[in-house]
Amino acid sequence: MKPNPARSLALLGLAFALTANLTAQTAAPAAPKLEFPAASPSIMLKQRVGITDIELLYARPSAKGRVVFGALVPYGKIWRTGANTATKIKFSTPVNFGGAAIPAGSYELFTIPGEKEWTVIVHKDSSSWGAYAYKQENDVARVTVKPVALAAAVETLEIGFNDLRDESATLNLSWANVRVPVAIKVDLVATLVPQIEAAMASDAAKKPYAAAAMFYLDHKIDLKKAATWMDAAIAAQPNAFYLVYRKGLIQAAAGDKAGALASAQASLAAAQKAGGAIGEEYTGLNQKLIASLK
Repeated sequence: MKPNPARSLALLGLAFALTANLTAQTAAPAAPKLEFPAASPSIMLKQRVGITDIELLYARPSAKGRVVFGALVPYGKIWRTGANTATKIKFSTPVNFGGAAIPAGSYELFTIPGEKEWTVIVHKDSSSWGAYAYKQENDVARVTVKPVALAAAVETLEIGFNDLRDESATLNLSWANVRVPVAIKVDLVATLVPQIEAAMASDAAKKPYAAAAMFYLDHKIDLKKAATWMDAAIAAQPNAFYLVYRKGLIQAAAGDKAGALASAQASLAAAQKAGGAIGEEYTGLNQKLIASLK
């Protein structure tokens, strides 16, 4: 048989391909992806105040034996209020922030620390690293806050919410020996009352009678309407002695002591008959209400 040059070349090419494939398979594996710990880890907080959602995203530096304010964080200069990217804050509804009206939206939170006074700045969100891109003309509001000295030092920067109420909270920035409180207020009544009225005027099969009545009681809006709604809630759940107790609270707030006493006594009798943990709880609540009416 005569040699076939074309066939020989094809076999040679196949041999080279097999060799290359084996070499690739036995090559060193790719380096594993490395992750290093952040010097200032990030944290996201979500807090509801009334029906307003507040989100806070910031990085948390630690003192690590350093003097913080006046040294690591200079007085009188713009600070990102954390580390890495500027601290972000988001409000789902308009709020009053330290006395300044802030529309719903996403912002950056800058500060200017001082020994006796801090400036807290709500700034348009530019997703900037540090405070390098900060521009005063993009400030939405500046508020002045007096720092509070802490008895025990805080090692790692902490920004959080406290003093929670339906219509207010306090944003606290704490680090080293300083706490900077900023009052936040929301106009819950103006936001929620139109929604409640619309729901109650609707043709919905189920309406939040008890919740609406208690909201009106808590905010002293229209006690007559609150009583009517609570009666509707009781009519739907005749054995709910805890609703009868709440009706007594509304009557007491409206100055109807006789009606409040009758409701409390009826709720007390039903609670004692029911027994158990809830029965014991409402026995005590009704006895306290009755005592306050005498």
